[in-house]
Amino acid sequence: MENKLNLDPQTILDKEFHVDFKGYSPAEVDEFLDSVIQDYQVYERVIGELGEKLRTQERTNASLKARIIELESRQKVLEEAGQNSFNQVDILKRLSRLEQEVYKNKQMD
Repeated sequence: MENKLNLDPQTILDKEFHVDFKGYSPAEVDEFLDSVIQDYQVYERVIGELGEKLRTQERTNASLKARIIELESRQKVLEEAGQNSFNQVDILKRLSRLEQEVYKNKQMD
């Protein structure tokens, strides 16, 4: 994940302000920058956690996609086998009826 922030904690920490006669209080600036650093540290931690969760979800997603492909191929094989067994049962029923007719005809002769 690309970092799109302009500043990182170290850059903020190393920033030096020029103090002139009417400038801000260095203590106030330092206090504010400390809070900015803390925010950036939280952001970096959250981004890292979310990145790890994303990678975990992507692995799970890939695993589930592979499982779907496997199950679809099994289903196709079972459907084909079911059609073949239906055809075989149908053929056996027809054969049985034909045998019965043949035996009936032989017994009548």
